[in-house]
Amino acid sequence: MEAIIGKQFPDKVIPLIENAKQSIKIVVFDWRWYPNDPANPVQLFNQAIIRAKRRGVDVKVITNVAYVRDILRSNQIDAKKPSTTKLIHSKIIILDDKDLVIGSHNFTQSAFTMNFEVSTYIPDCPDIENYLRFFNSLWQL
Repeated sequence: MEAIIGKQFPDKVIPLIENAKQSIKIVVFDWRWYPNDPANPVQLFNQAIIRAKRRGVDVKVITNVAYVRDILRSNQIDAKKPSTTKLIHSKIIILDDKDLVIGSHNFTQSAFTMNFEVSTYIPDCPDIENYLRFFNSLWQL
């Protein structure tokens, strides 16, 4: 288990995205895209997600942000907002159905560079089946 504090998120999570072999499942409340700022840490993260899809990783995303869903879909990534009146506020990344990143980080410049955020990376998460059930229950909505 490894703590991911504040600005560490892109440096610690992008390599995890780059090393995913089969699947990436994401649930995130807020996600931004910075097309005019390719060096932005969020945009580096975004590009890692797109590269993962291009190398054959199955990427599925649940987010509230419509324009990001559209961008992801235009890159052949399955992205949706469940049909529910409840708020999707979770922030999780499941890698290869075994590793978990969970915490407070949204995928925004503020979260990656300024806010007091904390997340945790749990390789070979012992409770991954519960997180997979959670993801799949949202995906079915």
